[in-house]
Amino acid sequence: MTQTNSAVINGVAFTMYPVTDMPRAVAFYADVLGLKKGDIEAPFWVEFDLGGSTFGVGNFEQVGAPGSAQSLAIEVSDMTAYRTGLDAHGVTSSEPYETPLCFMSSVKDPDGNTIWLHQAKSK
Repeated sequence: MTQTNSAVINGVAFTMYPVTDMPRAVAFYADVLGLKKGDIEAPFWVEFDLGGSTFGVGNFEQVGAPGSAQSLAIEVSDMTAYRTGLDAHGVTSSEPYETPLCFMSSVKDPDGNTIWLHQAKSK
């Protein structure tokens, strides 16, 4: 917890990505990536529950320009299996690269926003 003056920061409220076509985006994030829809769904904004974090997609001005987002990284348990599942949906991901702590790959949503796939190595 961080404190500035008398206000306290409790954590990240949500991460959001700009999209042009809400039904297409929701289908991609739910059906292709496998994210679980959260409690809020409107014509211009839909939230997904990411294990205690919230990720939203929206198509209103404050969300930004579609295709410009690249900050979402989702943790996967098996990079190879997850990428195989993406291939089955016709979605291409980058070849994973290895760091001392993890494997990473990336995929683009239908608007060109980047989603990072991350698999932590066992400690």
